[in-house]
Amino acid sequence: MTFFRSLREDIATARRHDPAARSGVEVFLVYSGLHAVWVYRLTNALWRRRAHFVARVISQLARFATGVEIHPGARIGRRFFIDHGMGVVIGETVVIGDDVMLYHGVTLGGKARRGAAKGAKRHPTLGDGVTVGAGAKILGDITIGARSAVGANAVVTKDIAADSLAVGVPAREQPLSRETAAAARGVHDWSNWSI
Repeated sequence: MTFFRSLREDIATARRHDPAARSGVEVFLVYSGLHAVWVYRLTNALWRRRAHFVARVISQLARFATGVEIHPGARIGRRFFIDHGMGVVIGETVVIGDDVMLYHGVTLGGKARRGAAKGAKRHPTLGDGVTVGAGAKILGDITIGARSAVGANAVVTKDIAADSLAVGVPAREQPLSRETAAAARGVHDWSNWSI
């Protein structure tokens, strides 16, 4: 995907997810979550080229500017949106699928097993179409299945199946209601959108 097509897709994603977005220009200029994703793409490219120090310095500068910390080593899919942004932390071995949305204060944090090898996967994997509510903490090398939702302030330390809702501390898994699943499909259905 070309740079400009990717930029337009990101702006369309923000406008689709945020009913308060009034124009593409507004989104481009003032959405800190989107700015953090754009800087992440730069730092991730540097990280993959083994320019680790430079990538980390730039990512920390972006953290100060946006309030969002995304490690350059994370792997993030298309149409990723961070609403409000402030306080989001995404660790080094996180894997995020396409069409994922995070609200403010979300932590995708690490939990290494004792004696784990350096560089081992220690952060969560979020499947396609996952939504994570404000203040939620998802910790360790676990998987949140596709099209699932994590409730606000939930603390998730175990795998969550696809099409599920995780709520509480510690989070309990339950099937998504038909209404919630339909609403999520509507937000993540890109078949009628042009870029």
